[in-house]
Amino acid sequence: MARPQPATFDKVKTVAENRRARYDYALEDKFEAGVALTGTEVKSLRFGEGAIAESYADIEDGEVWLINSNIPEFSHGNRFNHEAKRPRKLLLNAHEINKIRGAVERKGMTLVPLSIYFNSKGKAKVELALARGKKQHDKRATEKARDWKREQGRLLRERG
Repeated sequence: MARPQPATFDKVKTVAENRRARYDYALEDKFEAGVALTGTEVKSLRFGEGAIAESYADIEDGEVWLINSNIPEFSHGNRFNHEAKRPRKLLLNAHEINKIRGAVERKGMTLVPLSIYFNSKGKAKVELALARGKKQHDKRATEKARDWKREQGRLLRERG
C-alpha cells in the first residue's frame, strides 16, 4: 500500500521566508499557524514587507508567540499604526500546542518559523517547524551531499 503524501500548505503569496533555517537546523515536523495581526500589519504584509530571518517562536502560558519578527509600519498608517517588532500570537489547536511543548521541553527542540504567506482564502499564515540545531560537521555533510547531487545531475545531462 502506498504511503500517503504529507499535506502541503496552500501558499498563494509568500511574503517572508527564513532560508537560513534550513541550513542551521534539521527540520522535523511542520505546522501551519494563523497569526493575530492588526489592520496595518496586514496591509504591510500585503505590500510584501516583513522579515522573519532572526525570529523564533516561544510557548508562554499555553500560547505560542512569534518573537522578533519585523513587520514595518504601514506607510499610509496614521496614529493607530502598529509597533514593528512586537510579539505576535500564533493561532494553533490545543493538541498541536501540547505536541510542540512536549518536543521542546523533553527533546530540546526549537520552534523555528520558516515562512509567512497568504493562503487561498487571503489569511496570513506562518509555517513553523520543530527543529534540532545542526553541528558544524552536519552542515558540511549537507553541503557536500547537495554539491554531489548537483554534479550528478550535470554528469547525467552530459551523457544522457
